[in-house]
Amino acid sequence: MASQNPNESLSVFSNIAQAPEDPILGVTVAFNKDQSPLKVNLGVGAYRTEEGKPLVLNVVRKAEQLLVNDQSRVKEYLPITGLADFNKLSAKLIFGADSPAIQESRVTTVQCLSGTGSLRVGGEFLARHYHERTIYIPQPTWGNHPKIFTLAGLSVKTYRYYDPSTRGLNFQGLLEDLTAATPGAIVLLHACAHNPTGVDPTVDQWEQIRRLMRSKGLLPFFDSAYQGFASGSLDADAQSVRMFVADGGECFAAQSYAKNMGLYGERVGALSIVCKSADVAGRVESQLKLVIRPMYSNPPIHGASIVATILKNSEMYNEWTMELKAMADRIISMRQQLFDALQTRGTPGDWSHIIKQIGMFTFTGLNSEQVAFMTKEYHIYMTSDGRISMAGLSSRTVPHLADAIHVAVTSMT
Repeated sequence: MASQNPNESLSVFSNIAQAPEDPILGVTVAFNKDQSPLKVNLGVGAYRTEEGKPLVLNVVRKAEQLLVNDQSRVKEYLPITGLADFNKLSAKLIFGADSPAIQESRVTTVQCLSGTGSLRVGGEFLARHYHERTIYIPQPTWGNHPKIFTLAGLSVKTYRYYDPSTRGLNFQGLLEDLTAATPGAIVLLHACAHNPTGVDPTVDQWEQIRRLMRSKGLLPFFDSAYQGFASGSLDADAQSVRMFVADGGECFAAQSYAKNMGLYGERVGALSIVCKSADVAGRVESQLKLVIRPMYSNPPIHGASIVATILKNSEMYNEWTMELKAMADRIISMRQQLFDALQTRGTPGDWSHIIKQIGMFTFTGLNSEQVAFMTKEYHIYMTSDGRISMAGLSSRTVPHLADAIHVAVTSMT
């Protein structure tokens, strides 16, 4: 009789199955194993320089230096809600300095663990305290959204968002699905630079969405992962959120500083809830604390201190906006270069969606078979739905990608 591995038989977890790789993070795992000098990783949702290197913003280095040199700084726990300055400045950044909601103390903001943590805390709060447990998320959306809200205790449904035939917004489908949604349901909205499609509603379309949602009492929950990073303008990228706050109604906003300050690994985020009155906001905050306390007790201090340092110093703030615009402009330029390269090659199809879409990601329209072919033959890595990170491209790698797309499209339909 074949003997078992003695160590294996002792484990109470012997029957555990190997879990599949995360579809997004798994791309990087495969990329790292590839020995080819031609390899390109377009799966990662993180900014890269023209040289393909991660970027730490100059203004972030300055802020860190100030913090390190400040002898009065200690490592004590933050309150459950996080760093007060950070919370106040984060609300101001997304809602606008002159927001009536802020002036009337109708906003409660808590520091969370980046965008993911902010969504999770918001979802769990809603599952405990909101009368409607259903949340509608766009189809498609970021792969983590359905998991976060399901585990938070909400029932996840979808509304139509992307139209593969136009590689643009399925606005009619979106309106129909929100019209048919359960009255009072929660609706997840990407504030700007929709992930994974890069397709955003126009200002007029946002206004129609707002009117429809308010008429049906649907509760907006914004995920703002890219403010300033999409267009290069912090105000333009927050416009959708501000429209919903301006009408006096209630809404949720999850913010992340991963992309726009390059603070990926610091896990810096905030959840803001705009309420009808200051009194309600106070009670909402008291219950948010009860969600956070048994989850992770209180948030980390370093990343939030970096953000607060930059946001409250006008000189540093201006430097940040310039660095932010430079990142956004590089991504916009990569879109143009890729579009031009495909035009030059006469690649079949209309590729104008590459320059129409916005933000870090482009939904190329390539199918999973074409993606697999490009990985195998050209060492280009991306998620199987054809989403590519424009930030992972450079002037050097655009021709290689264009060649791969051209061959994939012409040889495989």
